[in-house]
Amino acid sequence: QVQLVESGGGLVQPGGSLRLSCAASGFIFNYARMSWYRQAPGKERELVAGITSTGGSTSYADSVKDRFIISRDNANNTVYLQMNSLKPEDTAVYYCHAARSNWARDYWGQGTQVTVSS
Repeated sequence: QVQLVESGGGLVQPGGSLRLSCAASGFIFNYARMSWYRQAPGKERELVAGITSTGGSTSYADSVKDRFIISRDNANNTVYLQMNSLKPEDTAVYYCHAARSNWARDYWGQGTQVTVSS
């Protein structure tokens, strides 16, 4: 059974930092492309950052480029999102996502709330 469990969300002041973690199980982690998405109230879910199966390539939404860093630890089946210089507009539920081109479906975590407010 595939499981993606996010942690690390919370309330932080503008300019602060948070590190999200996503612990994966039930599939061969180092086969999967991993991504972080977010969804703010009243808005569509959007892709924040992605990382290839080996970790050799990353990509970011323009809104988070130079502030967020995605990384993965294939030995421990975990993907991370380091979020720096947080802004109120980063407030959202953040979701971990796993996909591979030959899978019948992709997988989502349950989400973790990030609130940026003074």
